[in-house]
Amino acid sequence: MITKDEIQSLLHSTETYRVERTTSTGNMDKFCEAICAFANDLPDSRKKGYLFLGVYDDGRLSGLKVTDDLLKKIAAIRSDGNILPLPVMAVDRAEFPDGDVLVAEVSPSLLPPVRYRGRVFIRIGPRRDIASEAEERLLTERRTAYMATFDATPCLGSTLDDLELDYIKNTYLPSVVDPDILNQDTRDIKEQMASVRLYDRTHDCPTYAAIILFGKNPRYYMPGAYVQYVRFAGKEKGGEVLNEKRFQGPLYSMLPTLESFVSDAIIMQRPISASLFREKMIINYPNNALRELMMNACMHRDYQSNMPIRLYQFDDHIEIMNAGGLYGEARPENFPMVNDYRNPIVAEAMKEMKYVNMFNQGVKRVQDMLRENGNKKAEFDVSKLTVFSVDVFSNEDSITQTTTQTTTQTTTQTLSEVQISIIDYIHNHPNASRKEIAANISNITENGVKYHMQKLQKQGIIKRVGADFGGHWEVLMIN
Repeated sequence: MITKDEIQSLLHSTETYRVERTTSTGNMDKFCEAICAFANDLPDSRKKGYLFLGVYDDGRLSGLKVTDDLLKKIAAIRSDGNILPLPVMAVDRAEFPDGDVLVAEVSPSLLPPVRYRGRVFIRIGPRRDIASEAEERLLTERRTAYMATFDATPCLGSTLDDLELDYIKNTYLPSVVDPDILNQDTRDIKEQMASVRLYDRTHDCPTYAAIILFGKNPRYYMPGAYVQYVRFAGKEKGGEVLNEKRFQGPLYSMLPTLESFVSDAIIMQRPISASLFREKMIINYPNNALRELMMNACMHRDYQSNMPIRLYQFDDHIEIMNAGGLYGEARPENFPMVNDYRNPIVAEAMKEMKYVNMFNQGVKRVQDMLRENGNKKAEFDVSKLTVFSVDVFSNEDSITQTTTQTTTQTTTQTLSEVQISIIDYIHNHPNASRKEIAANISNITENGVKYHMQKLQKQGIIKRVGADFGGHWEVLMIN
């Protein structure tokens, strides 16, 4: 807020487009028009405007006594809904020997034109007026120029103390700036961070990207900036909660923790029978597919929302949901061929930290990995405006349907590799002839097949059912 010395200076200042003086305390229309005009900042000075109550036009004080009720009355202008978009303003009282001054400090809006009851007010030197069509178009064009993605906007109220500066200085900056250039850079850390869009010079504070990536407590400024994991019993959200965990903090430290959790707690592998005497390891979800989906959720989410990223695990599938639907050029009809970035600074930083590639290949890579692991294709829901969700299905069901579970306890140590191969083959091809078996097993003749099959019959491991022609082989399950 402005100091008393600065007030004294502005009371007699020639910068009349920044100052409006009045002795009135009840002309609310006049006050609102002045605040609207300061917020529009037609000269594009990027300087704050001041409405002074209790001051004559020549800068002399009127002897006003500013009460708490008057302060509340002027402060209420900000949110009474008559000025839109809401102005950024502060109200205070300054006491002088000749009387009090009520000061309304108004910041230039990043979203002009600002309107009071539907009309756009501006200042032309010392005069307040309604904007012409050309002037209103100029403000509209300025709004487009000001429009920045959320991660590029200043996180007002934050300071360097809110950031993990050691990591930024020693790890991140050396990874994104050529070491030789960085060694020759004598600028302070604010300027260095501003060069990679982590600091806002105008407002002298970090950007939201800096808080998201390297903030000590991002949730202080963005309450929804965390990942909520819940393990439900059964296949629906109504099931009992078996496990719950919250991942929070800056992305640079949260992402490795999240990666490890997905790998250690969600990804499961177990052996299944590939044949009568052989096993193979199966995995419920390909690790890299889940990793890709979680990284994309953290990169594309709407950090202005209070909804966390949801990672819900059920018996047969995983649901990942994050705030923010498709963004920019991406539409339901062109997804996933067209991509756009809601948080381009965050996306660029995650690429530099090797978490994403930004090649618009994420969805295809996920589907390929799922297919190779035996899972169904992931189902993406892009129909909602405010959320983006994907369901990834475990491959346990398909394995159960396609794998014959056996309970044989026979000891294979007394069988040769050739005999095991013969047993495997006739288990899957019970009508096979000795000639066919020999053709499909390496390094054995038809007579060799006959020899080993006779031995297996004597051991009671296989038997012939029916005649030589028209019968079939059967593998016996013996204890």
